[in-house]
Amino acid sequence: MSRIHILERSQIVPLPRAEVFSFFADPRNLEAITPAFLRFSIIPPVPTSLDMGSRIEYRLSLFGIPFHWRTRIAAWEPGLRFVDVQERGPYALWQHTHTFFIVNGGTRVTDRVEYRLPLGALGEVAHPLMVRRTLARVFDHREERVASLLGAAPGSRRAA
Repeated sequence: MSRIHILERSQIVPLPRAEVFSFFADPRNLEAITPAFLRFSIIPPVPTSLDMGSRIEYRLSLFGIPFHWRTRIAAWEPGLRFVDVQERGPYALWQHTHTFFIVNGGTRVTDRVEYRLPLGALGEVAHPLMVRRTLARVFDHREERVASLLGAAPGSRRAA
């Protein structure tokens, strides 16, 4: 079995926590913060808000290979945090925790993604060559878009 990898990112958004949480809790904002190279789109019906148990279906393409992805909201604490987990998609495990902390100057948004690759040893070989780099590009883009859309400052980056 492959190991669990962790990607963490944080950035400060100079807005009140409730406003920042609302932005991230609206699935319609996902397209705005997802890089174009993924050809990301939500499969209708697009929920206008999330809650415990909400499911979202996506279409993406990576390296020219189209696929579907479905996530479910597994934890929901309005204003504080929410967790989406993959129900169907490319990973053996995908758990993305979004947390929102009040800090001097606004709200610290922290993303923590725990993921496991499929295909055992082959997946582990692909991790440093493709997967880790691609996820870094996705979250770099996300950080830049959030900064542009919400006036956020770039944050710290850490991947494992």
